[in-house]
Amino acid sequence: MAATSPLSYHRRPVPARSRGLAGALVTVALVAVTLAAVVLAGCSAGKVTAATKPAPASSGPSSAASTLWLCRPGVSPDPCASDLAATAITPTGGLVPQALPLPSTRASAFDCFYVYPTAVNGPGDNAPLKVKPAITAVAVAQASRFSQVCRVWAPVYEQRTALSLAKGLGGDPAADAIAYASLLSAWQDYLTHDNGGRPIVFIGHSQGAAMLIRLLRAQIYDNSALRTKLVSALIIGGNVQVAAGTDQGGSFQSIPACGSATQTGCVIAYSSFPSEPPAGSEFGRPGQGVSLQSAQTASTGQSVLCVDPAALGGGTGDLLPYYPTSAVSSGGQSVTTPWVEYPGLYQARCQHGGGASWLEIQVIAGAGDPAPRVSQTLGAEWGFHADDVNLALGNLVADVGAEENAYRP
Repeated sequence: MAATSPLSYHRRPVPARSRGLAGALVTVALVAVTLAAVVLAGCSAGKVTAATKPAPASSGPSSAASTLWLCRPGVSPDPCASDLAATAITPTGGLVPQALPLPSTRASAFDCFYVYPTAVNGPGDNAPLKVKPAITAVAVAQASRFSQVCRVWAPVYEQRTALSLAKGLGGDPAADAIAYASLLSAWQDYLTHDNGGRPIVFIGHSQGAAMLIRLLRAQIYDNSALRTKLVSALIIGGNVQVAAGTDQGGSFQSIPACGSATQTGCVIAYSSFPSEPPAGSEFGRPGQGVSLQSAQTASTGQSVLCVDPAALGGGTGDLLPYYPTSAVSSGGQSVTTPWVEYPGLYQARCQHGGGASWLEIQVIAGAGDPAPRVSQTLGAEWGFHADDVNLALGNLVADVGAEENAYRP
């Protein structure tokens, strides 16, 4: 990929279906920084628009001197507790206001522990412990809708920067170690001072997913007391590996794939593509790409786990995409809610072949429907990585809610 401008969020309205922009991108894309002749991995999505841009984030109180919280229940501003009002745009261009979600669940019996993807360009190999606009924006885009079903906690951590990722995903183990140690410190602080015995949902994308694989492997699956607190783990775009032909045994020994909405203590994981990922893909193939960020180098006898968030038991499911937006015009009407939903646009199904596993996204809109489509903005080796979370955000929130209803300590 050619070099692009520094990491930034581009504010522009999401095109409406009725505009007839064939191939236009429906995305909340956090534009990944690419250095000349280098494809970076571990980046993500998240366009923040004027309607969803939160007030400047304060550092907020920390539980300990070493922990800085991006999202913490009861702190204002909190990007993970922003306005969730949404409008659905139907296949015919109609605008349907969605029922307002439940109020912020600060008193919820469940916590969500969210780890954001690559959002810092540089300088240096590891990001400083500082709340930056890009980090705040991606938390709004990916994590805030989960506030309907849990209290969202998100620590700032010393993630690998895009500059470090230019060395290759396995090319800077020291920076990976710093990133993980930073997250581990925040996790231990949260568990000691803030959890209060509540069950936990883990959520991470891309680099955040890779860090969660490390965390769950080191802290959860060998600890029966903590494992009973695990409602589920949403590890998206991070290459959870399993023994070939099974749903566990690679990244984790005792945390299986989620097979139904009533199963708990399990993992939902996938990377989205329009078809089989290329041989050199950063996602969907074991022992390469983002697998290297969680020190998973094995490929023989391994495969990458795929769980369809729209059909946990297998088969094909309809996706419920949600994206932040500033204004969407359709038929002379204006969408003023901070979120837009595109129902009836995509279906998804887990596919396996050629040594890869992926969530295959299919357009189900009619041939005459001018709806804008998601595209592979970062190239074929990345697929729909920039949209992994938002393509299925409505499904993921519903999955978590159902799992919480089924959870028993």
